[in-house]
Amino acid sequence: MKRVFFLDFDGTITKTDTCFLMVKTFAGEGWKEIDEMWERKEITTEECASLTFKLFQADMDDVKKLIETVEINEHFLDFLQLCRKEGHAVYILSDGYDVIIETLFKKYGIELPYYANRMIYQDGFEIDCPYLNPECGQCGTCKSSLMKRLKGDAEQAIYVGDGYSDTCPAGKADLVFAKGFLYRYCLEKGIPVVRFETFQDIIEQIKE
Repeated sequence: MKRVFFLDFDGTITKTDTCFLMVKTFAGEGWKEIDEMWERKEITTEECASLTFKLFQADMDDVKKLIETVEINEHFLDFLQLCRKEGHAVYILSDGYDVIIETLFKKYGIELPYYANRMIYQDGFEIDCPYLNPECGQCGTCKSSLMKRLKGDAEQAIYVGDGYSDTCPAGKADLVFAKGFLYRYCLEKGIPVVRFETFQDIIEQIKE
């Protein structure tokens, strides 16, 4: 069976949610209230980032040094090796930032197509959302639109994620691997889901 995997990045591939780590490390008081508004979908990803970046006390070098300390799931590289062997396409769809993904790709020698928001620094941080869906606008990166465009002739579209920005694409996938908030959401909404903790769990499911 020809499969295509769409993967969330923060908290899914990484052991730590890098956006949360970055905000907790560099943002001043008030970021928690902004984040809670985003979780309740009262503000968009773009609005959340713009407000939070105003609280940052850091530059791009500070961000990259912090992200270089982050580790990825210990079985992720094994998962990629299996996908290449089996001919399955893999895409990263992230409502996080290109700088974070590229920093960790360099650290681990990973080459994968990815779609994410752009983090820009010019006398302060800004967000650019090249994959925004103007008809909705809730997420900076519209993962559902990208899945539709990138699925191609694959017989099965599989989504892997854990968080709030994964709820919409999970509903569009043929199969979902989830943990954390996304797993609970899928159970609540009746979306077919398989729980995972590490990519070894997903590897075993693929082999079966």
